[in-house]
Amino acid sequence: MSQSKYNITIEYSHSGYYKVDLRDHYCNYTQVYEPSVKQALDYASKWCEQAEEREKNRQVHAKAIKEMNELDKKAGILTGNSDGLD
Repeated sequence: MSQSKYNITIEYSHSGYYKVDLRDHYCNYTQVYEPSVKQALDYASKWCEQAEEREKNRQVHAKAIKEMNELDKKAGILTGNSDGLD
């Protein structure tokens, strides 16, 4: 794990569950509920370790969407603000 900034908040929620709010240095966010503080800390640790892989996957996905949009524009499916799904 790199020396990057992570926001981690674990607080008791209700019914014996702890709310875990997580944000990484790429502004990825998630919120989960865990039944114990230990499980909440374990989840947070694993989630933070996966930040680089998650960002790489997000970039691949964004590139694929961009390329699909370009192909759709060439095919005349996308014009202006219309996505052709109306």
